[in-house]
Amino acid sequence: MEDEKIKCEKKSYPSFANYIGTQVLSFRDFKMDQIFMYLAGVALFSVGAKLFIVSQLGTDPLDVLIISINKILMLGMGVCSGIVSLFFLLWWMLWNKKYPPISPFITTTLTGLLIDLWSVLGLGEYLIVRVNEYTMLAMGLVLCAYSSALIIMSGIGIRIMDLVVLTMVSKWAWSFTKAKMIIEIGIFSTGWLLGGPFGVGTIAFLLVIGPLIQPFMNINARRFSLKNYGLTSVSSAYQ
Repeated sequence: MEDEKIKCEKKSYPSFANYIGTQVLSFRDFKMDQIFMYLAGVALFSVGAKLFIVSQLGTDPLDVLIISINKILMLGMGVCSGIVSLFFLLWWMLWNKKYPPISPFITTTLTGLLIDLWSVLGLGEYLIVRVNEYTMLAMGLVLCAYSSALIIMSGIGIRIMDLVVLTMVSKWAWSFTKAKMIIEIGIFSTGWLLGGPFGVGTIAFLLVIGPLIQPFMNINARRFSLKNYGLTSVSSAYQ
């Protein structure tokens, strides 16, 4: 009986390497338009985040934390994004007692690496002498909202902190807005205490991005005929 129990446990909990392999292979099931929306969304979000940073008017809560960690470790936005992603994945895994999806890790880390790329290419220096800070902030808000709509519609990945938000909604019956606000306040407060940037851009991100996402999703569907693979499929997959 003991031997049979051990065998059942081994079957129930695959090795982490096998799990990662399965997750990676699952990307083959995505359609080309899903992949295009996802990659375009991540790329545009990284440009929007870079505009926030260059404007020096404050950035979104997650980047406040990542920037503060980068100031301490000096490893680049990509590596520090990966560190923050791993923290949230570990939190999610311990809370849900199962392996986490890897797509949010890819989304957050890839965004950070692209921000590093724009820095290497001198995007900040190019913009700062041609565009004033409030115009950059406005451009950043639009890009981040539109790119968020693309990422959600792709159904491939969400931002790393939203994994924890969805678990809070599932386990505590909180509204998504309430759970997300509490997480973002906690993330921002931690990042700010560690020396991350805060300003009108941070407040604007919290107030403006959310309401703009749904209209942009409607525009994508009606004007550009983009199919929505996300929403319910995303939330149900991560709970």
